[in-house]
Amino acid sequence: MSETLLFDLPRTEERQPLPPAPTLRRREAAERPPLEVTWARHQDEVREAQRLRFRVFAGEMGARLAPPPGTPEGLDADRFDPHCEHLLVRTLETAQRASRLVGTYRVMMPAAAQRLGGYYSETEFDLAPLARLRPYMAELGRSCVDAEFRTGGVILMMWSKLAEFMNANGVAAMIGCASIPMADGGHAAASLWQRLKGEHLVPEGQRVHPKLPLPIDALRGDIEVDAPPLIKGYLKCGARILGAPAWDPDFNTADLPMLLRLADLPEAYRRRFLGS
Repeated sequence: MSETLLFDLPRTEERQPLPPAPTLRRREAAERPPLEVTWARHQDEVREAQRLRFRVFAGEMGARLAPPPGTPEGLDADRFDPHCEHLLVRTLETAQRASRLVGTYRVMMPAAAQRLGGYYSETEFDLAPLARLRPYMAELGRSCVDAEFRTGGVILMMWSKLAEFMNANGVAAMIGCASIPMADGGHAAASLWQRLKGEHLVPEGQRVHPKLPLPIDALRGDIEVDAPPLIKGYLKCGARILGAPAWDPDFNTADLPMLLRLADLPEAYRRRFLGS
């Protein structure tokens, strides 16, 4: 499992004003503290991200985490973390509230993947067909947001900062695994794959292969199912699906490999993320 975000991106192409939100929702929005997006610079900031990930992955999703020996209790950590950049979204401190971490994303750059011997995604997929992209390809993963802050604005802040970072560092493409819950045994995931592959799958020569495939042929493929918000967000930004989903038994998810090239960003998102 690499990425789990439980909200949707706002639709930039829609120009008509939305109807006013209920009074309670407006009050909650007004009371919500302002946010800032930064990159972790110290180990204690990485620990904050790992604590948030633990609360979401283990506490909410029931994932079976296996951190390296010696990892303190209550952290989601793995061998990739020390080689990654960690994006942090936190509330600004006010007179009433202390600052609080509410969102995180991690990025593995090509040089770091080379030093470590591969990307996290390679624990689930054979990425050999992407060999030509590797010098310019970063990996996004381990994303999560506190339940109180799962709004389109938070993910938009993170993606804007990520796009700025990639553009500044000469990264042309980003890969990641978007997770589909398997509470129904995988039928929804198989049905979603059957629906999306016709329009969003990369050409055959670029497709990656799961090491532990979701058993598509043994599952229903005709269920009407909506794509999870993260996958919707990727596809709106011009991402393509790299191949059939893998099964992650520790997180009980089907993981769909995704590729997003900065050159494929629609004009509306290019202006929003890169100002061009």
